[in-house]
Amino acid sequence: MLSLFLSILLSIYHPPVSYDISLAGNFGEPRPNHFHGGIDIKTDGVEGKAIYAIGDGYVSRVTMGLYGFGNAVYVTHPEGYTSVYCHLKSFSPRIQAALRRYQYQHETSEGDAYFSAVECPVSQGQLIALSGNTGNSMGPHLHLEIHDTKTWDMLDPCDFLGDYINDTIPPKVRGLMVYPQAGEGVVNGKSEKQMIRVADNQPPKLKAWGKVGFALWANDYMQNSNNHHGIRETILMVDSQTVFTATVNRIPVACNTLVNSWGDYDYWYHTHVWFLKSFAEPGNTLPFLYTQKDRGIIDFNEERDYVLTYVLSDFRGNEVRYSFTVRGEKTEIPEPVQEEGTIFRWNQTNSYSLPGMHLIVPYGLLTKNTLLTPTSKARQGKLSDSYSFYPTSCPLVTSGEISFYVNKDVDASKVYVACDGVFAGGDYQDGWVTGRVNDLGAWYGLAYDDEAPEVTPVSLGDHIVLKLTDTKSGVASYRATIDGRFVVFDKVDKKPLVTCDLSETPIRKTLRTHQLRFTAIDNRNNEQVFETNIIY
Repeated sequence: MLSLFLSILLSIYHPPVSYDISLAGNFGEPRPNHFHGGIDIKTDGVEGKAIYAIGDGYVSRVTMGLYGFGNAVYVTHPEGYTSVYCHLKSFSPRIQAALRRYQYQHETSEGDAYFSAVECPVSQGQLIALSGNTGNSMGPHLHLEIHDTKTWDMLDPCDFLGDYINDTIPPKVRGLMVYPQAGEGVVNGKSEKQMIRVADNQPPKLKAWGKVGFALWANDYMQNSNNHHGIRETILMVDSQTVFTATVNRIPVACNTLVNSWGDYDYWYHTHVWFLKSFAEPGNTLPFLYTQKDRGIIDFNEERDYVLTYVLSDFRGNEVRYSFTVRGEKTEIPEPVQEEGTIFRWNQTNSYSLPGMHLIVPYGLLTKNTLLTPTSKARQGKLSDSYSFYPTSCPLVTSGEISFYVNKDVDASKVYVACDGVFAGGDYQDGWVTGRVNDLGAWYGLAYDDEAPEVTPVSLGDHIVLKLTDTKSGVASYRATIDGRFVVFDKVDKKPLVTCDLSETPIRKTLRTHQLRFTAIDNRNNEQVFETNIIY
């Protein structure tokens, strides 16, 4: 039934490019704080390749500079899916005109426009954009995502376009990590986690007793690509009995940050290598992880040989099996080391307070018990000291809260919480300023901003360019008018510039003097008004 469903999908959709597809990245690859939500299609290292709609539908949304996508087009299809085309250089003239109509109707320069089914319909194969390198892109390519329109779950585009992607190469195992459970297991006489390199035809020699978790470093590969990719399906069997399965073909967006729990985030942070666990931490709710009892933790409680087998496969079913033996050998298990500090537990709301500072991490933001090691730095002349709660990066599933008491006579509306110097909120109530906490290992403290953004003219011709900066709380919004009429200014990708092409505005070219008024507001409501005359 599944193969029939996939064959129907493959008959509906066609590639977004007119040349053979080669992938720089595949669906579900682990990244810090998120899964790779689509496929990266190579564009020969250049911008300006034609991008086409993969199926009939309508343009439902166009964004500029959001979510790291740069310029992006969303096409909603009648089959219940939405395709998203990202990092674009430019939109087709028709879509660009629709975006401008939306911006002027709503008098907003924000690049986020929504359309109904009748405003901008498209047909399969219709040009919608040119490929680019905008947003969080390290080089020219097309990032293509496909979502379930109703749930917005991320789906694997290879299930829709697989007939056009050449792949006969199976995955390859690179390394193994073992995780003796504290006070409950040992491996090779040690209770610490251990990384074991995998050599061809030389299975590791492991002895274990008690409860142990495993993780795998593995990559997939494809023809016509030097890149390595993530694994579609991972199965771990013990003596032919399946204890863990991960099938990465549908990911709820709300579960994105749980990649830090499935993968060994701490190891990645120090090495940039992902080991993906073949067990689930107690608070990990990723729906595509399937385990038997003990969340995939294996109990070596008999003195015998246990045969463990990994079965790895890609979206085409190319498969590799990797087997090794673990000798169950009765060994004394040391008591867990009692470390000093405050333990934040995964299954409850946690809080920590010091004079003038209060941290709250609600239930659901941790996937395992975490030992806090709070540290502070005195900051002379500042509104508060700086605080960090973990010795290295430790991301939360979603945002917690940190509050500081303002004990100086200052304008509270100008006070905010800074995370590593960046604005992280600033809600004031009863003497306390509250901001967001996303990483327990970052540094948090109060900052003050009563300085307006800076607006500097770069070019005042037919194509107006302004430099817009704010070195403290950051620019929150801006608005521009010419002779009192709203005009759109677009942000320039990867630069602190905004630009207005006067030919796309309602202002008629008369070669007369016009008044430009540009207003910028930062995150503490400091306002800068830049006014000048232009001839157009």
